[in-house]
Amino acid sequence: MAVLAETGSNPDVDLLYDINGLAKDAPHWFDRVMEYVGEYGILLGMVLLILWCWWGGRRRGGEDAASSVAALLWAPLAAALAVLVNIPIRGFVERPRPFRTHEGLEVLVSGKTDYSFVSDHATITMAMAVALFVANRKFGVVGILLALLEGFCRVYMGVHYPTDVVGGFALGTAVALLLSPLAMALLTPLTRAIEGSSKGAWLIRARGSEPTGSVIPGTRQGAPASERDLAA
Repeated sequence: MAVLAETGSNPDVDLLYDINGLAKDAPHWFDRVMEYVGEYGILLGMVLLILWCWWGGRRRGGEDAASSVAALLWAPLAAALAVLVNIPIRGFVERPRPFRTHEGLEVLVSGKTDYSFVSDHATITMAMAVALFVANRKFGVVGILLALLEGFCRVYMGVHYPTDVVGGFALGTAVALLLSPLAMALLTPLTRAIEGSSKGAWLIRARGSEPTGSVIPGTRQGAPASERDLAA
């Protein structure tokens, strides 16, 4: 499969030109902001969001603190695994970047020589966001919004087709959800062992925190397991 879209006569390319066309009309400084946000800023924001969720969870403690931290650990691991899965997909599809096939695009980032489908940035952010949603719904919703913004930025920057982004969202979601049970089965014993150690317990719960039956922020204290945000 060489190219998924080679002409402007399909909705994918039309939407590419519509979104990327906004970059031509925007001020130079705004394009530079979008370039940074789309290339680095949202990825950094996702990491900080996960750390914020972890920090609040360890301060609360709770009986499920180890499971909560295990769920948060799965977020970056899911992103890394999804990118590995994407490697053979890119090699099989071999779709060139849109600016190599279509003229008149405003390309905000140079040096992109690899294939376009699927978007690594969209894959990473959505995998982290969905895994975070499994751990904590409130933080997860914010993460999903950031992932959607990432996808918009990649098209705005002229480095991906909209379907590259949609494919990345689908891949990240599939990896984060389908492998979540296995990941929790492997990570939870590890975090429980850390919780019981003398040197690493602070990573799971803050000193002085007592088991209260709550999990990371966003979960009601004492709520039944079926109503908790954490899906172990």
